[in-house]
Parts: sequence; C-alpha cells; structure tokens
Amino acid sequence: MKPLPRTARAYIVCAALGAGACALPALLPPSPTPWAAASLLAGLYALCELPARRRLLGRAAGGPAPVGAGSFFPVLLAAALLLPPAAAALTALPGCLLARVDEAPAGWRRTWRAAATALAAWAAAHTAAALRAPAALGAGPGDPDIPRALPVALAAALVFCLALTALDTGVRATADGLPLRAVRRGHLGRALAPHLVHGLAGLMMGVLWHSPYGPAAALLVLLPMYVSCWVFAQYHRERAAHQATIRALVQAVDIKDSYTRGHSERVGRASVLIARELGMDGDRLDTVRFAGILHDVGKLGVPTRVLCKDGPLTPEERRIIELHPEYGHEMIRGIGFLGEAREAVLHHHERIDGSGYPYGLRGEEIPECARVVAVADAFDAMTSTRSYSRARPVATALAELERCAGSQFDPRMVGALARALDRYGWQTAVTADEPGGQVPAPRAPGPLAARTEEPA
Repeated sequence: MKPLPRTARAYIVCAALGAGACALPALLPPSPTPWAAASLLAGLYALCELPARRRLLGRAAGGPAPVGAGSFFPVLLAAALLLPPAAAALTALPGCLLARVDEAPAGWRRTWRAAATALAAWAAAHTAAALRAPAALGAGPGDPDIPRALPVALAAALVFCLALTALDTGVRATADGLPLRAVRRGHLGRALAPHLVHGLAGLMMGVLWHSPYGPAAALLVLLPMYVSCWVFAQYHRERAAHQATIRALVQAVDIKDSYTRGHSERVGRASVLIARELGMDGDRLDTVRFAGILHDVGKLGVPTRVLCKDGPLTPEERRIIELHPEYGHEMIRGIGFLGEAREAVLHHHERIDGSGYPYGLRGEEIPECARVVAVADAFDAMTSTRSYSRARPVATALAELERCAGSQFDPRMVGALARALDRYGWQTAVTADEPGGQVPAPRAPGPLAARTEEPA
C-alpha cells in the first residue's frame, strides 16, 4: 500500500476544517436549524449507506461495495433546498462517516468523503437560499411554484456537482502527484448528468415535503432512486466480474511467459488510443481494450519449452507457436461479454495482403478490431525490450509501421496510432527480463515481420 503523501493529508485536513466551520453555525445558539427536518434527513441519508454494509443490493458481506450504492445525493440536495446552509452541511456528515471504506487508509478516505460532501451540500444550500428556494417550494402561505423551483434545483445540483468535482480533482492530484489538467479530464462531464438527475429527485422531495401529506410522501421519491441504485450496483458487479476474468487470464499468460509481462496491458492501451482516433466509444472501446489485453491468451496452450526458447525457432516450433490465436479463440469463445474481441484474438496475426495466419484473410475480410490490435501489438513489440531484441524509439517504430502499411497493416490503423501518439505521447516500458528497468540503446531498424511475435 502506497502511503498517502503529506500534501494529500494536509489537503484533507483543510477540507475537514472547512466543513466543520460550515456546519458549526447549526450547533451554536441562537440556531435557526429546524432540527426535526435536519435529523430526519440526516438519518435518512445515513440509512441510505446501508447498501454498502448489508446485502440489500445483492452484495455479500465483506465483498466490495458497489460504487454509488450509498451516494443518495437526492437526500442531500433536498436538504440543500429545505434547510439553511449550515444544517445542510451537517446533514451529510453522519452518513459519510458511517460509510464503508474498502481501501486503505480508511480513516483518511472516510474523513475526506465526509468533508467534501458537507462542503458541496453547504455550497448547494447557499445557492438555493440565494435563489429563494423555500418560497418556490411552497414553504410559505403560497403553493409550490414548479416553473420557478426547477431552475433553482438545477442550479443547486450544478453547484453541488462543481464543488464535489473540484474538491475530488484536488485530492486526486495531491494523492497521485498528477497535474490538475490530467486529473480533471472528463471528470466533470461524467458527473454532471447524474447530479442533475439527483437534483430533480431532490426537487420532488422538497415539493412533497411541504405538501399536505408531509415528509412521508417525500420519502416515496427514494423508491425509484433505490431501484436505480440496485441496477447500477448489479452493473458494477458484472463489470467487476469481467475485469477479474480478464486479469486472471492475463496473469496466467504472464506467469507462463515472463518475457511478455506488461505487454498485454500496453497493447490494450495502444488499441484504445487507435480506437478513439477512429471514433469508437462506449462498449466498442471496451471490446477493443479487452481484445488488446487478451490477444496472446492462446500462449497458454503453447509448450513452455517452445515459448521460452532462446535462439531461433525451427519450422515445426514456428508452426506450433502460430497456433496460439486459435488456442486463444477456443479458450474465450464461451465468454459472452467479450463479443468482437474473440474474433480479434483469432485474427490479430492476419495481414492485409493475405500472407498472415491462421486463415490467410486479406483486407476488409479481417475484422476491424483485429486490425487495430495487430498494429498495437507490433508497436509495443518494437518499443519494448525483450530477451531477443532491444527497444526502438517511438519514431522508428512508427516509421516501420508506415513502411509496412498496406501490406502487413491497415493504413487507417497506422495513421490513427500516429495521430494518437502525437496527441498523447507514449510511455515506453521494458519487460521483466531487463534488469533495473533501464531501456538500452535502440538497435538499427530491421524488417518488422522478423519479430513482431515473441519469441518467434
């Protein structure tokens, strides 16, 4: 376990002190805090943390908590609309402090979550108060004004999201030693839509809270949110199972062939870079990543004496090693979630001119995903140090790929990789057989076809 850096600990302490200062006015006399409403909402939010501790969402005790299972932000956003800012901040604390934390250091993580959530609720409540949320929700003598309350609730949810995202970005940057730009990329975009939906649920709770039916009616809003939480938890568990399956297969290959350690993950990363440049996203992007990671899984069926042989292979040994795409396809053909990745594993050694294996497909006959992985595989083979070859510079590897484009590789995939590397760069790495992790001087470029498959 990597220790939490001193800067990250200081950041969390400052956030906790800030959250305490925001919630303190609710405890000091004369306090305008409506304690009945605040206690009910705080207890409700704490109760919503139970899915992370009990088997309410199909989770066995002691297993990993589903992400988002306890994050019932509609309760906090309703508190932001119904309560003064200090009371809204106080409402967040019991649930966050009771939340299950599976990763160490648990105390720091729990403190951070409580502080960040309280600060976000306080900021959202200030926004709602400035826009006169109580009047719009019907807290006075008039009826609720939904057209007026809707933008108020969305504004509060937006501020809540912005505050939480900014705070999370800061703590991740200090904990991981990363630049803010790298940490915040895409974070807000992923968080915005769910928070706005939670804001609408909080608005419904707030309107029903002041209705003739009282808080009991407001609690009914949580039922569909609880169902959506269950669906999300199931989805998360399924994805976690998928990742565990992939990890187990890759670890088995790495154990058998130590020279390829790390190769599979890097090919998956390069495959994603290419796929993004081609406009793939969502599930298709996951499929390409799985294909890159699992492309060599068939090596489990190749005898170790052949796979780890020093020196040239005999024609018979080469024929044996060229069976690994078919072995890999047979191993994973029953794993339904892999989809197109199974075909990529089978065909990633086909060539555009039809001279590849195992079936000699050419051009568009080769599945697109396989053409992506073929380029990613060759690129990493050239830029990583192996037992039989030294790493080439990225520019040299790209030049070799471009030389072979149209005969061995799809030119579209090669161009996509070149654009992605120009935009994002590439961290070259060596495999386990290079002592000290130092990349030696690159060798002179040679024919790519000679060694894109180790240790052929």
